[in-house]
Amino acid sequence: MIKFAFSFLVLIFTFNFTFAEGTTKSNDSETFNPTETAMHHVKDSHQFEIWGDDVTLYLPVILWTDNGLVLFSSKEFKGNDDGEVVVEKNGMRFIKFHEKIYYANTKKNASGEYITESSQIVHLDDQHHPINKAPWDFSITKNIFSMWLSLGILLVVFISAARYYKSKSYTGVPKGLAAVVEPLIVFVRDEIAIPNIGEKKYKKYMPYLLTVFFFIWLNNVMGLIPFFPFGANLTGNIAVTFTLAVITFIITNISGNKNYWKHIFWTPGVPVPMKLFLAPIEVIGIFTKPFSLMVRLFANITAGHIIIISLVSLIFIFKSYFVAPVSIIAVVFISVIEILVTALQAYIFTTLSALYFGMATEDNHEEH
Repeated sequence: MIKFAFSFLVLIFTFNFTFAEGTTKSNDSETFNPTETAMHHVKDSHQFEIWGDDVTLYLPVILWTDNGLVLFSSKEFKGNDDGEVVVEKNGMRFIKFHEKIYYANTKKNASGEYITESSQIVHLDDQHHPINKAPWDFSITKNIFSMWLSLGILLVVFISAARYYKSKSYTGVPKGLAAVVEPLIVFVRDEIAIPNIGEKKYKKYMPYLLTVFFFIWLNNVMGLIPFFPFGANLTGNIAVTFTLAVITFIITNISGNKNYWKHIFWTPGVPVPMKLFLAPIEVIGIFTKPFSLMVRLFANITAGHIIIISLVSLIFIFKSYFVAPVSIIAVVFISVIEILVTALQAYIFTTLSALYFGMATEDNHEEH
């Protein structure tokens, strides 16, 4: 099984990862579109543009289609993201439109409401959204690549620190990577876990709290670094923040004790009519808490990226030497704030998760 998995991964990487030069040249006569530039920066992608359009790392496309598994390199789309280049595999035709892959279709749908003779292969509805059927897409995109990279970095850092503590070199004073991570781990324990969950119950939640804290912080930082292999907007992806929030939601409600559920469905200490009034509000609160976690992280990280791109765009919009210094100073100022936000958002997500765990496990009259 291990041999098969290893062979599969080797096949994917050797087949799909390709460096290309000079695939698509930019057209200097095109009008600069700041909105398109900002959205291109924050959304996921099937390739890493290492040096403009000249040097690009194409990531593998992995699709589960009507005819089974299909693998090919995103290079075969020739850098086109407007649905104008068709890739034929296993008797099927695929196009890439706004970084999403669809079955190519040149015919009208059953109601005949959509464009059929357009130069584009994608059919558009009234809101200019493609309605083509899409295969299941398991591609290694830019965000997936960044997630694996952050996973590798975290494993190297923490396994190295753990080996140091077990070695004879450890004399009670941490050194190297251990000296870096130990204060952060102690901070999460003493300032987040214990105050919100309590000294009796915090230990079993520490693995998750530490994982989510370092994962969010590291990926926030990597998203601010504008060159390969960094620059992916992973924590600004709503699917990623949704998954993290769902994990917190599941742990919270699985951990909920009798007192927790009693407070939700039959709040003690209030008249019966008020209990009936509060119960649906408390039930809604079960879902709004993780929802706020999801939106807060997504909105803060995405907004930071868009603000920086917007400030840089001022140079190209006004095309003036007087605007450039002001724009650069503003970008540096916002970037410094964004560095603080990377840690702040990791702290807020972890603290609120710990708070929800503490509320779910709190006994009557227990003081944290």
